[in-house]
Amino acid sequence: MSHLQYFFDVEEKKSFELPGAKPHYNPHRFGQVQHIFLDLVLDIPRHTFKGICTITLTPVRRNITQLTLDAVDLNIESVLIDNISQPFDYDGEVITINLLKPTTDQDLKIAIAYSKEKPQRGLYFITPDEYYPNKPSQVWTQGEDEDSRYWFPCFDYPGQLATSEIKIEVPSDYIAISNGELIKTEEKKGNKIYHWLQPQVHPTYLMTLAVGKFMEIEDKWHDVPVNYYVEKGKETEAKISMGKTPKMIEFFSQKYGYPYPYSKYAQVCVDDFIFGGMENTSTTILTDRCLLDEKASLDNRNTESLVAHELAHQWFGDLVVIKHWSHAWIKEGAASYAEVLWTEHEYGKDEGAYYLLGEARNYLQEDSSRYRRPIVTNVYREAIELYDRHLYEKGACVYHMIRGILTEELFDKFIHTFVNDNAHKTVETIDLLRAIEKATGYNLSPLFDQYVFKGGHPDFKINYSWDSESNLACVNIKQTQAKEENGKFKDLFDLKIPFAFGYLKEGEKPELKLLSLKLNQLEQIFYFPLTQKPDFISFDVGNYHLKTVKLDYGFTELKNQLNHDPDVISRIYAAIAIGKKGNLEAVKTLTESLEKEEFWGVKVEVIKQLGKIKLNQATETLIINIQDKNPKVRKAIIEALTHHKNEASYNALKNIVINGDESYYVESSAINGLGKLATGNLENKQGEIIPILEQILAEKSGWNEIIRSSAINALSQLKTSEKAADIIAKFTDLGIPQPLRLTAIRCLGAIAKGQKSDKLESILGNFEAIMSDTFFLTQMSLISALGQIENPQAISMLTNLADTTPDGRVKRRAEEAINQVRSKLGSDKTVKDLQQAIDKLKEENQDLQTRLAKLEAK
Repeated sequence: MSHLQYFFDVEEKKSFELPGAKPHYNPHRFGQVQHIFLDLVLDIPRHTFKGICTITLTPVRRNITQLTLDAVDLNIESVLIDNISQPFDYDGEVITINLLKPTTDQDLKIAIAYSKEKPQRGLYFITPDEYYPNKPSQVWTQGEDEDSRYWFPCFDYPGQLATSEIKIEVPSDYIAISNGELIKTEEKKGNKIYHWLQPQVHPTYLMTLAVGKFMEIEDKWHDVPVNYYVEKGKETEAKISMGKTPKMIEFFSQKYGYPYPYSKYAQVCVDDFIFGGMENTSTTILTDRCLLDEKASLDNRNTESLVAHELAHQWFGDLVVIKHWSHAWIKEGAASYAEVLWTEHEYGKDEGAYYLLGEARNYLQEDSSRYRRPIVTNVYREAIELYDRHLYEKGACVYHMIRGILTEELFDKFIHTFVNDNAHKTVETIDLLRAIEKATGYNLSPLFDQYVFKGGHPDFKINYSWDSESNLACVNIKQTQAKEENGKFKDLFDLKIPFAFGYLKEGEKPELKLLSLKLNQLEQIFYFPLTQKPDFISFDVGNYHLKTVKLDYGFTELKNQLNHDPDVISRIYAAIAIGKKGNLEAVKTLTESLEKEEFWGVKVEVIKQLGKIKLNQATETLIINIQDKNPKVRKAIIEALTHHKNEASYNALKNIVINGDESYYVESSAINGLGKLATGNLENKQGEIIPILEQILAEKSGWNEIIRSSAINALSQLKTSEKAADIIAKFTDLGIPQPLRLTAIRCLGAIAKGQKSDKLESILGNFEAIMSDTFFLTQMSLISALGQIENPQAISMLTNLADTTPDGRVKRRAEEAINQVRSKLGSDKTVKDLQQAIDKLKEENQDLQTRLAKLEAK
């Protein structure tokens, strides 16, 4: 993902609220749903199902004469209450039941018979076809946010909790997995009936069903079954990918102060899943793309993090349920922070800190390039729009800030209090604040007002100097995000930030003199009388606050900070500040750090800075270290070398492409890097690398098509090559493995902008043919492709997608892409041509810059 921007100019953010956005609230409540019982029969070859949904409802009051239930695009055959047929109206979205008798204090049993052919949402049939004959036959559901109404009638919002039961009839060679406990199975005329009961209350969006010819791998946590379900032949990958689950259950049971709350935990890996994973109560559904082979597991922890994330939801989201979608950050932020907590627990504090930095960077990228919004807002078109990096990654950062303020012991006490007090209940953000105050006495409303109920974060610029005559340390701190309006400052943060002066001691760890700075003004200058000059400073010790930082002080202090600060994030800040100096001394300092640094994450950040310094000495350092033992470091070096467009970089990457690497990701980066290098002054290399890439496409694949996808990405860098465009286009056809096809669709859009008009017309024709593909991931790839093409026809296709899709995520992305293309069409072509000329000049002058740097250093 994008790098963290430590400082950027203040500008007006794009609005999160698109036309049609409005405040959303939970509906009026007719009563309390006690139980939901689904009795279903699947016809998998015909992609149909039928059944009866029985809802037990305790009316909230007497004399209710009408009930409304959510039910979208279902065939409603009858409605019975206590076995008596009721008149009803159905408009395709809502069933309105006109009660023959007004409600009393007695429970109602509402039985709705219904069916559905070829559902498009809620319940998905996955079967082989002429293009993908080896695709497995599966059925699975996806309820979040409000898609359960597409596969059974219900009161479909998270504030309504009930127990549930699913009885499902499937062909006898299939397995059906659902929430809770399997209480009965029976054979019936070549079919098998599975009867599942979920005895604890949960919302409708967490009710689930997964059907397939799965292999079951049994595991256990204490006496709780922990089972993994995958297609036959994927058993080894299942153990590699999910094998730490029992250990994770133990960790989260301790961390959250509440033992795993359900009688089993199942993880089912399915084909064509539209998310990474979904935390249905006791039964998580995962995409089968997360299954790692042994080589992929070498340097891929994404699956481990996904498993931890969905497991953490069993407490945050399933046990403790949000009352309204606007508070979804409670669960998604907690699950995202669970990834951090698990990483720290399993791999160490530095790993956890670096993982959190990645979370912050993901949020910051969205904030700077897409939009800014409060984490908690009920203004949207569809609730699914809220599921963004503000909700997940910024939410995780808020939990980390709470931890930093409370300290470790009190943070755990707060979490235990929150989970235990709200188990099997619904919550809002205020309940987090109440739990914090109850458990610790702290009132964190000011923090929430700034980070949760408002958008944004502070952007700090730090200046430091030493007055040797007076033995005074001067620290100047600016909040560059704040702006003045009508004599008042807007977006100014009020925070207490830990700060330290660092002193080096030979043979010992640095000594840190800790202070707390109250920061609440646009610019503040602090003077500290000290007995001796500090060797370095450290801002936000522990890195608990979500922020950006730009360091602006002497090279000596930055060098000491890079080499000696105990905190990895502080060392990274120093590396970036040194890298911005861009001179030979910076290269030398970063090179020395690369040799001494023990933590791979800091090494990666140092390497990124060397990639930005266009000096031959930086190239030499990168190539010397290209055989580093850590594959993530090797990958970073390859990516850095793509910014050094010279023969040495090209040959280094070509060598890896030809000889391979033990890591898929290193090899993939090298292949992709060849394409990036074969432009500008190395454009003459295109004739050499296109046959290499064609050979890779013909002979290799790799886990999830990662190797061939990288070859497609490499080809897309050759913007004016008609041959490259033709090769990519062939891989957009149906029948191409899904991961590779999706990459090809995106890359065909990337290369289109450099093609001549006839070739561009042909590419747009390709995309026109893909428009009929309704698969979510295909549509998102198509939007990505069209969003890169500066052509009115691209706008027309995007508009068609936005107008016809039933999916809110597709609609929003299509509309954003439309605005993006319109913006490009209105831009000044002369400015772009000038920028391209400047970039080419920079490449050609790298040797000259190197010689000048040597002269300056003398």
